[in-house]
This record gives sequence, C-alpha cells and structure tokens, in this order.
Amino acid sequence: MRAVTVLAGGPLALVQDLGRPGHAHLGVPPSGALDAPSLRLANRLVGNPEDAAGVECVLGGLRLRADTSCTVAVTGPAVPVSVDGRDAGSHTPLHLRAGQEVALGSPLSGLRNYVAVSGGIAVPAHLGSRSTDVLSGIGPDPLRAGDVLPLGEVRGLPSGADVVAPVTAPDRLVVPVLLGPRDDWFADPADQLARAEWSVSPESNRVGVRLLGRALVRADATAGRELPSEGVVTGAVQVPASGRPVVFLADHPTTGGYPVIGVVLPQALPALAQARPGTRVRFQAYSRS
Repeated sequence: MRAVTVLAGGPLALVQDLGRPGHAHLGVPPSGALDAPSLRLANRLVGNPEDAAGVECVLGGLRLRADTSCTVAVTGPAVPVSVDGRDAGSHTPLHLRAGQEVALGSPLSGLRNYVAVSGGIAVPAHLGSRSTDVLSGIGPDPLRAGDVLPLGEVRGLPSGADVVAPVTAPDRLVVPVLLGPRDDWFADPADQLARAEWSVSPESNRVGVRLLGRALVRADATAGRELPSEGVVTGAVQVPASGRPVVFLADHPTTGGYPVIGVVLPQALPALAQARPGTRVRFQAYSRS
C-alpha cells in the first residue's frame, strides 16, 4: 500500500481538501483548507488534481515518513523544510524514497502550511470530502504520531517553476467587507467599521477569527433586541453581545443568533486564515447598492 506515516503532528495537523459545500441544510459547514490557494498550489506541484486532500498544519512541527516512493510539496508562508535532516526548501517538488523523512519547522510568518503528497491523502470521504471539521467532528481526527495515511493513485507528473512566491502574512490587514444583511442594526455601520482597528485574538481557530478592540455600537432601535437564528455563510462578520466582531471561517456554524454586519469578500479569507494573534485588522466597507 502506498502511504506516509506521521512521526509528529506539531501543534495541529489536519487532513483537508477543498471542503464539502452544499450541506448547510443538514447543519454541516463547508470546511476545507482555510488557505485554499496554497493547497491548490501544493497539489499542482506534485501532479495532483487541485482538489486532492493534503495536510494543513499550524505553526509547523509536522514530520512524515514516506513508506513508498513519492513526491511532496510544502506551500503557504515561507517555512524551513528538511529531508532526512538536510535543508530542502518549500514551494518546490521534493522526491522521496521509501524510508525518507520530511520535516517542517516553524513558518517565518503566518500560521498554516500545506503539504501535498503525490496521489493525495486517500482517507475515507465523509459527505464527499476528506476534510476534518473541528466544529462537528466530521472527518479524520487531528493527526498524531503513528497515524498511517494511505495515498491514492498517482495521476500526473510533478511540475515545478522557476519562482513560486510564498504567502506573505503582514502585521496589518485591510479586509474588504460587503455590508449586510443586518448592518441596519448598527449606528453608522460603514463609518464604525472604517474607524476601528482590531487585533486577532489568540482564541481564533478554524471556526472563526475573533477580534479584540473597540465594540461596535448598535442602533438605538435595536439596542437590547434579540435576533432569531438565521443562516450564516463563510466570511460572515457576526457581532455578538460584546460588540467585538467574529469573522466566520470554513468550520463555522450554519446558523447564528447574532446580527451579521457584513460579509468578507472570498478573496480576502486566505489572508485572514494566516493572521497570527496580534495581527491588526481594519475593515473597508462596501454597500450592496
């Protein structure tokens, strides 16, 4: 059997593909890689289809042993990568013989790196995806030392490039937000969002990015009111009773009872997924009209 064995999982390593959208009516979030462009790139580098499952790891520490000849690639932020203890580099195909080990250090910035292996991680699929959903518990458990990950059939050839730039994770982000559907619950919502600066909380995870800082103020007509639960989408900026926003990521609940002041544009979500605690965040609000 083609496989790789986990020797160390680091702080958190999960199997992720591009997720399981379309199941919100069952209460199942989309899940999938939070930095999908990085997973797609890793798969292209090793010759996989872009939707093949790989490993998403937080702050490095992942070590894998190849139990068969295979090709691996590591993407995301710049990160030290070694093969059998020798520097090998990220963002390039690495060819491993059976028995060789690949290890990731800590990324120089950002949070999440992605490891693709030729053939893809072929654990059983649940609702059409191999992704781990940390909210509902669907999918494989977080990876631990001793786990054996089966690999699928190799379909394509590795493809390198002269230059593949790592993801950059700046200390400050300006995040575009489309106002609504409940922006009318807040006093001057666009102005409040534009004037405030928040920092990413250490309590952030795959469910959402929690922000610390100025509380958003409700409009007089909605102060103290309750909102019945309604559907929420990935990127929704929900404002709980504290007034401090939470940006929902891929493992978010499918309904929520707090008002959503706006929705982050999809192209901005990978940068939020790489934001370490303390990263400064500002919103740039756009109207739907």
